Amino acid sequence: MNATTRLQGFGQRLKTYLLSADDGMLMRHFFHGLVVTSLVFIVIDWNELSTANKAHPGFEPTQPQAVPVLPPALTEGEPQNAPSDITTDPNTLKQAIRFELRPGGILSAEGSIEPGAAGRFASEIEARGEYVKTVLLNSPGGAVGDALAMSKLIREKKLSTKVASGALCASSCPIVMAGGVIREAEKGAVIGVHQIFNGSTEKLSPEQAMSDAQRTTADVSRHLEEMGVKSGLWLHALETPPDRLYYLTPEEMTAFALVTDGTTPVATAKTK
Repeated sequence: MNATTRLQGFGQRLKTYLLSADDGMLMRHFFHGLVVTSLVFIVIDWNELSTANKAHPGFEPTQPQAVPVLPPALTEGEPQNAPSDITTDPNTLKQAIRFELRPGGILSAEGSIEPGAAGRFASEIEARGEYVKTVLLNSPGGAVGDALAMSKLIREKKLSTKVASGALCASSCPIVMAGGVIREAEKGAVIGVHQIFNGSTEKLSPEQAMSDAQRTTADVSRHLEEMGVKSGLWLHALETPPDRLYYLTPEEMTAFALVTDGTTPVATAKTK
């Protein structure tokens, strides 16, 4: 029996069954078919959502140890645009931070501060010995814990920090910058702050998220004070939503002591 004959036979049996079945039985079969079809589409939609969510980290504004997320400084619109053009390729800033030794004792640090960046930074400093004098920053920020560790090492080694014209230092990057005994921002440098947030896939309870946020806020506030940076800087961060940036003016950078006069080192505080 070929396929055509089998199909014709099936069609004839189906026709006979439908003609002999009562309305109630037909309705039950129709309902069952709808249920099965709905389940199939639910499974398909769930799989698509699961796949999509794996590519996007969770967003919890109060969880500190954040995987680098697209920096708000690379977006446009309200409440504020970047005061100067950022000349670095956005794709470069999204990548994990890279360290490159340049002439004149400059170590450039460019890219997002991913978890573990502080360890790689420490290895670079150890390998370069006394040659490194200045850390040149160009970063959208990232993991707060790593930024704190990098900043403390910079102060321990009595290094300077600098943000060049057209470069970006945002989110947790100003924490790194604060470690410099001399801190400089060239005209056209873009520096901004905002609230801490969670870039991981872990979802915390509201109580745990609030506890972590308060602890991290205390850690950052204490560190900035030890580095000689005034509290107004971090207050602007706390007031700014995590999907935006508060951009610092040159006057504010000076008023908050984020930048120094370029010649006199700030007092070296004891790191912890």
